[in-house]
Amino acid sequence: MASSTATPPRRIETVRFARPTTGNQNERPKPKPHVKYDSLLHDQLRKFCSAIYSNISDCDEVYNFWEPLHYLDQGYGFQTWETSPAYSIRSWAYVALHLFPARVVRLLNLDKRQSFFAVRAALAVLCALAESKFYRAVVEKVNPHVGRYTLFFLASSTGMWGAASAFLPSSFAMMCNMVAFSFALDLPSRLNNQRTLAAIFCFALGGVFGWPFSLAVAIPFVFEELFVYGKDKIKPEVYSTWFAGRLGRLIQGGLLAYLLFFPVIAIDSLAYGKPTITPWNIVRYNIFPSSSTGPELYGTEPWYFYLFNLALNFNLVLPLALLSLPALAIARSVEYKRLGSRPMADESSPFVLLAMRLAPFYVWLGILTAQPHKEERFMFPIYPLLCFNAAVALYLVRSWMEVAYIKVTSSPYKASKSSLFSTFTLWVIMITSLISISRTFGLVKYYHAPLDVVFHLQNTELPRLLNATNLLVTQSLTSSEDDGKKWVSTSKYAEDEQQQVDLTPIKTFGGLKLCYGKEWYRFPGHYLLPDGVQAEFVKSEFDGLLPGHFAPSQEGAAGLWSWSRHGARMGHSALNDQNQEVMDFYTDASTCDYLIDSDFPLRSAHSEPSKLEPRYVAQTAEWDKVYCQEFLDAQESGRFSRLLWFPGSFWKENGFGFDGGNKFGEYCLLRNKKLAEERESKDWSHVRV
Repeated sequence: MASSTATPPRRIETVRFARPTTGNQNERPKPKPHVKYDSLLHDQLRKFCSAIYSNISDCDEVYNFWEPLHYLDQGYGFQTWETSPAYSIRSWAYVALHLFPARVVRLLNLDKRQSFFAVRAALAVLCALAESKFYRAVVEKVNPHVGRYTLFFLASSTGMWGAASAFLPSSFAMMCNMVAFSFALDLPSRLNNQRTLAAIFCFALGGVFGWPFSLAVAIPFVFEELFVYGKDKIKPEVYSTWFAGRLGRLIQGGLLAYLLFFPVIAIDSLAYGKPTITPWNIVRYNIFPSSSTGPELYGTEPWYFYLFNLALNFNLVLPLALLSLPALAIARSVEYKRLGSRPMADESSPFVLLAMRLAPFYVWLGILTAQPHKEERFMFPIYPLLCFNAAVALYLVRSWMEVAYIKVTSSPYKASKSSLFSTFTLWVIMITSLISISRTFGLVKYYHAPLDVVFHLQNTELPRLLNATNLLVTQSLTSSEDDGKKWVSTSKYAEDEQQQVDLTPIKTFGGLKLCYGKEWYRFPGHYLLPDGVQAEFVKSEFDGLLPGHFAPSQEGAAGLWSWSRHGARMGHSALNDQNQEVMDFYTDASTCDYLIDSDFPLRSAHSEPSKLEPRYVAQTAEWDKVYCQEFLDAQESGRFSRLLWFPGSFWKENGFGFDGGNKFGEYCLLRNKKLAEERESKDWSHVRV
């Protein structure tokens, strides 16, 4: 006998896009999905932590952006050939955007070291805000599950940890792309000009102020705007009129974006002292180089470089992202209802609509993979889109599991009650998060020494030096006289939480030299060195072009209406775009007051150190060890063990075991014995700056 109650039809949650409309419908808008703000808060806190603890992974960030900002703010710093007016392929307009947080710190009478972290914190906060908008758009325009997966991937990935606070145009373009896609995820419509104009403006902001090549991410958006109906229902007889309207709107958006060039051209021309279109200079150098120049001078990588690099930074998220379009094609065949109802002849297919939103990741990866010169930072603009693609793929894989479960059990009701699918997605997110967190901790634990060593120089070694030369001055944090400061002289150095050491007397010595040899590419920038200490280079095995120094500038800041940093308009005559070494940029190691160098005993056991890269640590007659910190010897460590970190001595000593585990050397601050003895044997107390 048949049951008196029929089995209710299974409710299929779909990728949600608005229904096509002719513009005459007056439907009441559906309530917006709930947004989990606690997850957003966790993501924002993690981004802020990245500003404090993340490493500087790219020397280009220091020499082409931190150093120009330091010059703009403080009046001295390193100058690369890119910031020479002869080539002018770095934008002072982009650099100047970061001057405000650095100057706020100065107004608060804090150390310039805090300016460094203030800039990074500002970048991290902006990135978190962009992520929040992007996440909300995915939840509201695509699917709540996809939105949550995207947020988890963004919040936990090692790639986003490093990119969030990076002072790089590609990182700025990444933030702009997130905001642009928060608009572009809505469907195009002849009634929605805001979507088009806002998205174009944000894409252009990242390309004009940041990195011009990031505009390639917008190619699928432009294609969709011109050829995909979106919310519109178009009959063949009005297609020409419709297309003309879409094209006109796109041109209108382009004209709006063109306005962004005016401030960039104005600021860069003012800085370089001549008419300058920096975005064009960047494109010309990279796309139309001469026979003796071009990005390939700085190294080439195999085609699979980005796949390996993205796997390190995103682990399981990468294969999911690569799977997204094939998964969409499978879903179209297996369960079309998951994408929505089938379209009429005058409507857009939901399959095409979602494919347009997955395409930018593939377009960018394809274009960049085809270039011989590859760098990790070039992938920054599509990091959020990689997470979005992976989230879509995870959602579709989960839907396949539901279909398979129903076929096996013949019970949609059981499928709706089963926790199997949510458990699957939870485990995927947990595993990828665990790997990412382990990788992130590994980067901090293994490679943070370059920042820690200069911190020790400022907070321990230089106060010791001032104490030894009777120049130690401390600032009371509780009293105030005259201009708000009370200076107390003392001949005994002690760490006291109530006293702040004033390092100004360092200038009494006429400037201290902190030198870098083979570790030149790990120099963290002059913001982390106190005034009176200037970095220099000593010759190493590297035979390419290192930066020179900006021409010193008088006190005063660059503004929009005047530019007092005239060194930006001058460049050392030897700076060149052919990566040819300039010997004038080196100093003799014997003239260095301090030297920073890495030491890896296991490597030295295999081969003799070269003449240009000796073991300075072992030259105890010339150099004193001031401070050393453990530093991973990646060359001698296990291929897999060096990628991750877990707490405990067992992991440190054995790693995975099968690959030999991790091996460590030292990253050291060394003091020139002869110069130190000469300096500290004198009484400098009668000398004041």
